[in-house]
Amino acid sequence: MTSDYIVNFDNVQKSYDGEILVVKDLNLDVHRGEFLTMLGPSGSGKTTCLMMLAGFEVPTHGEIRLNGTPINNVPPHKRGIGMVFQNYALFPHMTVAENLAFPLEVRGLSKADVEAKVNRALEMVRLPEFGGRRPAQLSGGQQQRVAVARALVFEPELVLMDEPLGALDKNLREEMQYEIKHIHENLGVSVVYVTHDQSEALTMSNRIAVFDDGIIQQLAPPSVLYEAPENAFVASFIGENNRLYGRVDAIDGNECQVTLEGGGGTVQALRINVADAGQRTTLSLRPERVMINPGEGQCDNSNDARVEELIYLGDHIRTRLTVSGNSEFIVKVPNAQGHASLKEGEQVRVGWVTEDCRALDA
Repeated sequence: MTSDYIVNFDNVQKSYDGEILVVKDLNLDVHRGEFLTMLGPSGSGKTTCLMMLAGFEVPTHGEIRLNGTPINNVPPHKRGIGMVFQNYALFPHMTVAENLAFPLEVRGLSKADVEAKVNRALEMVRLPEFGGRRPAQLSGGQQQRVAVARALVFEPELVLMDEPLGALDKNLREEMQYEIKHIHENLGVSVVYVTHDQSEALTMSNRIAVFDDGIIQQLAPPSVLYEAPENAFVASFIGENNRLYGRVDAIDGNECQVTLEGGGGTVQALRINVADAGQRTTLSLRPERVMINPGEGQCDNSNDARVEELIYLGDHIRTRLTVSGNSEFIVKVPNAQGHASLKEGEQVRVGWVTEDCRALDA
């Protein structure tokens, strides 16, 4: 019977010098067929985890299993995993078709099978006429498509991708995000993807593991990470986030009352990462959940603010305000009628409902 998981990390640690742990007690199960992204800043341990799974690094402690079988001592070429890197890693002296045929020939497939699979892979990445070209004759986006095709051509159950879109320009990167997402959905292959780009992670993933300091800070679907971050690091790393600092006065079930620093009065917030009254806290508020000059009864909390800057961005006006001593408080005002009247230097009120204000660690 096959398990629901294709990969298990059990208490995995990694140290390069015997002292500092780059990855600390990692426990992570990757579901069969899911697109899991490891997201985090440079040095957070995400790439090291991917390299241990690929077999290019060996865990200092703990066990990695693929399909239930321990693979700590299995060399990379015997793991049967597809890999895509940022630098494409295509063989420059081979044509596109020869690059794709290589993993199949190594596995001893017949010539007819090789040709059929190469053609299917080229169709899948929409490059059917490019088999005879060399990598140098392709654009960056086309080379990256070939790299994806090569990782998938031998039909692995698992594909690892390490910052594969990092070298592409913005438009091409967005196009490739959807391309890879659709290939994943069509093939049902399991993907473990590493990036430091949060919008890429939100676009493509079924689940995201947010790494910091060698530890998974939160593991959840994109919407949960954005709407319900569990700590201040995740709140600030995923999407845009306003932070207000204060001290907890009182706790009432899953809500708490907080006195803001900087003379902002008291507000009600959801109690997420707060244990006791008297504790310092960071309040997290998404810019699109804050209203400027709300109507009577529209918001549970409201505060004085001063408009510092208005930036026109087409579909919304990015409004920077000073609220409770924080001069980087952002509100995204939809570009609808009636909002053009805001002026820089103007005093306004800002408001929000309690459910959108999360009391996190200080």
